[in-house]
Amino acid sequence: MPENGSINEGTTRPTGSTGTPGGTSTPGSTPSTGSTGAGSMGTSGSMGNTGTGTATALSQTAHDYGQKLTDAATQAKDYVADKVSVVGDKIKDLQNADLGELAENAKEYARKKPGQALLISAGVGLLLGLILRGRR
Repeated sequence: MPENGSINEGTTRPTGSTGTPGGTSTPGSTPSTGSTGAGSMGTSGSMGNTGTGTATALSQTAHDYGQKLTDAATQAKDYVADKVSVVGDKIKDLQNADLGELAENAKEYARKKPGQALLISAGVGLLLGLILRGRR
């Protein structure tokens, strides 16, 4: 059995308690002193420090997560900016391209990769349907 009430850390003992219930100490144990028991005094005394330490640790953890979130947001912003730039370039290329040439390229792509062409056309159709439906 653990010594000096370490099972019930944080509890107080009646005045004059000596380490074990009944007022006697077991061989090898050190009787507690004082009116509330030495074990509980040490526990409650360190509770204030533990609470402050816990608050400091939580504050540091929150700061660390905030920094990670800021870093992730910055990376996401850079990624989106890059992709918007690429899409803008593609749109400019499409505006300057000949429609007949675009149709020919689409037909050739569909002949080479019919499965992907079908999935792409289904996705485009779904997006157009959602956009047109939203206008009503």
